Amino acid sequence: MTVTLYSYRRCPYAMRARMALRVAGIPVEIREISLRDKPPEMLSLSPKGTVPVLCSSDGKVIDESLDIMWWALAQHDPQGWLNRASEPQQRELVKQNDTVFKHWLDRYKYAERYPEFDATHYRDQALRTQIDNLESLLSQHPFLGGSAACLSDVAIFPFVRQFAAVDQAWFEASRYAATRRWLTNWIESELFRLIMQKA
Repeated sequence: MTVTLYSYRRCPYAMRARMALRVAGIPVEIREISLRDKPPEMLSLSPKGTVPVLCSSDGKVIDESLDIMWWALAQHDPQGWLNRASEPQQRELVKQNDTVFKHWLDRYKYAERYPEFDATHYRDQALRTQIDNLESLLSQHPFLGGSAACLSDVAIFPFVRQFAAVDQAWFEASRYAATRRWLTNWIESELFRLIMQKA
């Protein structure tokens, strides 16, 4: 079976899909797309036009990043990322990340597009809805699920990476030391370096 992944290097959804595929050891042809000129063959597979989109030679199409992660790790999970992924707390963390936190993150990143409030307001909402929870968990254990990484760590960290980058100086000086340590661990990992290489 051969697998093709339509991806955009800097997209956090695509990042987490690429990481799961890499850890699972699934050979993948990465097709880097331009968001302004999406290839017709990708749109024929997934008309919604968002990345990532996985297509396998047996006809399987998966166009949700979490579904790609679960599919890949179901094939092979050498680091045990699925061991705690089904626990209600872990599922809730990922759900919160992909809904409420993503909502406030987008407004924090692009505050000029949402002039109803200033960037600090949007940052505070992002902290309240997710970063505070992460800091509490990561102050007790090195990973969100405990002593070992699980799917939720990988699903969430690319979005926290974006949050930290909005105002790096503020984040570095903030009280979120455990979250910074966790984030740095992922950013400096060999796995992240490999999936961020330009094709």
